[in-house]
Amino acid sequence: MIDGPGMATLAELGVVASVQPVFDAWWGGPSGMYVDRLGADRARGMNPYAALHAAGVPLAFGSDAPVTPLGPWAAVRAAVEHRTAGSGVPQDVALAAHTTGGHRAAGERSPLAGRLVPGAPASYAVWEPGDQPRCLRTVQDGRVLHDTL
Repeated sequence: MIDGPGMATLAELGVVASVQPVFDAWWGGPSGMYVDRLGADRARGMNPYAALHAAGVPLAFGSDAPVTPLGPWAAVRAAVEHRTAGSGVPQDVALAAHTTGGHRAAGERSPLAGRLVPGAPASYAVWEPGDQPRCLRTVQDGRVLHDTL
């Protein structure tokens, strides 16, 4: 729960918001745990990803495992399909928060960090699309770690 002035302060200070979108998927919405424990008015202010992004606060998505299971695609989906109207972010913003956002949160300021572009370290994953995407190949610093292709 953060208000507009708090978001402006985070943006001004360059703070990266490390957040867990699956929390909203599990506990948000009109009848979830947030409402039960905080009341409907306060619960609506939980996980305001769109407002944080609009205020210029960089987002970094994670799972907070083992509280919620590892699942980057579930986190991206939860951020896009936020259970509070107006709090979700577009898919490209969610994907960036789950890739380049982590690099930024770790202090990497290079514009290449977390991106697959010429000149960047060759670290990437190839996914088969679908409701439950499947990782086909993982490469870190040019070395193949996992390969089903």
